[in-house]
Amino acid sequence: MVKLGSCFARDRCCGAAALALALMLGVAALTPAAAAQSEDAVHILPRSHPKSNPAPLPEFDNKKDLLRVDVDLVLVPVTITDAGSRPVIGLRQQDFSLYEGGQPQQIRYFSTEDGPISIGIILDLSKSMTSKIEAAREALSEFFKTANPEDDYFVITFADRPQVLSDPTRSIGTLQAKLASAIPSGHTALLDAIYLGLAKMRHARYRRHALLIISDGGDNHSRYTAGEIKSMVEEADVQIYAIGLFDRIFRTPEESAGKRLLTSITEATGGRAIALGNLRKLPEVAATISRELRSQYVIGYLPSNAAREGKWRRIKVALTRPPGAEPSQVYAKRGYMGPAR
Repeated sequence: MVKLGSCFARDRCCGAAALALALMLGVAALTPAAAAQSEDAVHILPRSHPKSNPAPLPEFDNKKDLLRVDVDLVLVPVTITDAGSRPVIGLRQQDFSLYEGGQPQQIRYFSTEDGPISIGIILDLSKSMTSKIEAAREALSEFFKTANPEDDYFVITFADRPQVLSDPTRSIGTLQAKLASAIPSGHTALLDAIYLGLAKMRHARYRRHALLIISDGGDNHSRYTAGEIKSMVEEADVQIYAIGLFDRIFRTPEESAGKRLLTSITEATGGRAIALGNLRKLPEVAATISRELRSQYVIGYLPSNAAREGKWRRIKVALTRPPGAEPSQVYAKRGYMGPAR
C-alpha cells in the first residue's frame, strides 16, 4: 500500500515502486522450474497453424498472472500535443482536471521533471521489412539522439518468434552495431514480442518505462492473443508507442488489421500509434516520440472511491484551459486495477 506522506518524503513515484514489488512477487510465485528459466524464453512456441485456437498458455491460465497493484496514490503520466503533434510544455497543475468513474478527483501530486527512462525497442524483422529495415535503423538513430544520457535500452526483434537482440545497456553504439547486422525474414509474431518486452521490464533500472514498436503489419504468428496482451498492457506500468509502416495496398487480412491492433494496444497505456505510408518521414516521427517522452507530466491523486473490490477503474484526464486556447490532444492511460481486500 502506498501512503501519500511517505510518497512525498521518500519517492515521488511510490506507485511505480509498488508495481515493481508486485512484479517481483509475481515472479517469486512461479514454480521452481519456471523460476529457474530466463524470462527471455517466456514459453513462446509459434503455432503450427496460425489460424487455430491453441489451449491457453500457463502464463494466462485463468488470468492468474495479470498484474495487480494495491496503491492509494494513483500516478498518471500524461502527454499533451498540439495540432502539429508537437509536445506542449509549460502547463500548470490548474490546467488539468482528472476523473475516475466519471467523478472529479483532487490532484495531489504534479510533476514535469525529465528523469531517465528504461526503454525497450521492439523491431519487426519479418520478411516484409526487407525494403524498410534501413529506414528503421535511421529512425532509431534519430530516436537515440534526444535521449537522456542516463537512459538504458534493450532491443527485441521479432519474426517467427521474438528474441532479445540486446540486454539493457546505456551504450547506444552497441545497440546500433547489433541492429546493423539484423536481417529480415519469416513471419510476424508481434504480440509475442510485446509480451517479451513486458517481461523484460520486470527488471528495469528506472521507475519510468516505455516500449517503442516499429512494425509494418499485423500479427500472423503469435502464440498470445490480442485480448491477452491488451489485458496485460492495461495493468502494466509501461507506456507503449508504435510506428506502423503500412503499405497503401494490404496483401493479407493481418496487415489490414495492423493499424487497429497497434492503436488499441498503445492507447490503453497512454501512448499512441502513428501510421506512416512514407518511409522518409520515419526518422522524424521517431524523434518526435523521443521528445514526447522527455516532455511528460505526471499527475497523482487519492481516489475518492475507497472501496477495495479489486475491479477495473476507468480514468480520464482533460485540459481546463480557457476558451480560445489552441486545440490540444491528451494522451493518458485509461484506467487501472483498483485495490483488493
